[in-house]
Amino acid sequence: MTRLPCIWIVEDNNLYRNTVARALERSGKVDCPRQFGNGGLFFDALGSASDGEKPDVVLLDVELPDGSGLELIPVIRDAAPACHVIIVTVFEEENKIIQAICNGAQGYILKSSPLEEIVAAIEQAMAGGAPMTPRIAHCVLRLFSKFAPRQADYGLSPREKETLERMVQGYLRKEIADQLGISLHTVDTYFRGIYRKLEVNTRTGAVAKALKEGIV
Repeated sequence: MTRLPCIWIVEDNNLYRNTVARALERSGKVDCPRQFGNGGLFFDALGSASDGEKPDVVLLDVELPDGSGLELIPVIRDAAPACHVIIVTVFEEENKIIQAICNGAQGYILKSSPLEEIVAAIEQAMAGGAPMTPRIAHCVLRLFSKFAPRQADYGLSPREKETLERMVQGYLRKEIADQLGISLHTVDTYFRGIYRKLEVNTRTGAVAKALKEGIV
């Protein structure tokens, strides 16, 4: 039997935490065995968990009763290097987004996102993506454009640029296909062309390079 991805939630709002946990379990795509109302309980559980018990993905709030969730990201990376951290928050402040990304978060989505988008974000992170609410992705682009001079476009075709823009915005393959009116096979062809021209091997690498160098 295939093991489902293990999800832990660190969130101090009991209602929201329980709602998300139930939604994840009902999806049948992930296992959500542990939820924590503060960073201390989470830290203790992570430290005592065996490798097989550690989470594949942590959904992490920014503001916790005993401190900032953003400060837990390096702790998670040290204790569970393979774990993906997705920030789930109400905050859209630039300084929090920057700190989350610099500390190693793989995704940053807003609590206003539909629950199905949270499930999709988990799948995207597990596949090597960097899920972000579109408004957050736009904010990240704006932030990087302040510091990074515009570089060459690496020979990307107009369609590849359109695809890359949507990758940066956090859209899934099927969503990109629907928006551009093309097949999933064609999307995969554009993905391969983008990876080859940007000299990267993953979607995360392509998004990071696009943001760093202002390609889109």
